Amino acid sequence: MTLLLGGLAALCATALVFVHLPLPWASDDRLELPPTYMLAVWLSLLLAVAFISAYAWQVAEEARLLADALAATELVLAREQHLSQLDGLAAAAAHELGTPLSTITVIAKELERTLEKGSPHADDIKLLREQAQRCREILAKLTELSTASGPFDRMKLAALIEEVVAPHRNFGVAIAVALPPDRTAEPAVARNPAVLYGLGNLVENAVDFARLRVQVSAQWSGEDVTVEIADDGPGFAPEVLGRLGEPYVTSRGNGRPAVEAETGGLGLGFFIAKTLLERSGGVLSCLNRPLPQSGAVVQVRWARVDFEKPVGTPDLPGDFPGDPGA
Repeated sequence: MTLLLGGLAALCATALVFVHLPLPWASDDRLELPPTYMLAVWLSLLLAVAFISAYAWQVAEEARLLADALAATELVLAREQHLSQLDGLAAAAAHELGTPLSTITVIAKELERTLEKGSPHADDIKLLREQAQRCREILAKLTELSTASGPFDRMKLAALIEEVVAPHRNFGVAIAVALPPDRTAEPAVARNPAVLYGLGNLVENAVDFARLRVQVSAQWSGEDVTVEIADDGPGFAPEVLGRLGEPYVTSRGNGRPAVEAETGGLGLGFFIAKTLLERSGGVLSCLNRPLPQSGAVVQVRWARVDFEKPVGTPDLPGDFPGDPGA
């Protein structure tokens, strides 16, 4: 619109040079302006239009940049507010569900003891007890997210990945861990519950959607550390690929019909994992494998100094991912 208005003003000024009425004058002699004067007025009008247009363009651009920065800040604050609310809900859930899960575990053990050997319900009761115990372990993890590790509680990256992968190995999907052959400069990290939970959630999603195999690979250099989680499932739906990480956005459908009806979630797991990993300094990127391969790839990259810093070390201004000042 600025260019259109400026062009219209320049066109009108140019037309007035050639098509204009004579100025009213007291004497009978017609006032004839010198061509040099008319050219100077025409040039001054064009310069004024150009200056005003450039100034209006600059003001509008600064307003757009300010609006974008405000939107980015509001998004970061909204994410933090969502996570703060979920922290409170997690603590409440851990408190309220502890007693019922203990009761379920006790009853499942008693039923398991009373069943005769070879009973068709023995496997179901055993599965019920194991899943109740798993629920208790998940709630225990949620209550540990705000607990800082001890000063000597550090581990190598390979040990961190193994701890993340171990709970998800016996679910009918092979999980392979790929590390560089040269392990001399392997980074060491404090045992951060937020990083463990975030990576564990990504691995769990990969196992849920994979058909046969999940691969967790790691790379590092003197500047950064990268962990990549890939599966051979259906991949991310194209319509939500750009919105992954937002709350209440589910990522994809499951390729296994037996569990397809039970895996529809609210998208909060990926949102919580992404936010926790970003709080630790990580940057997430999601993509699908190139054709003819199928599957999803989630990559988490940290600056090595952020990955190896102790838990609870405050970030410098502008270090938070998504901060407009970063």
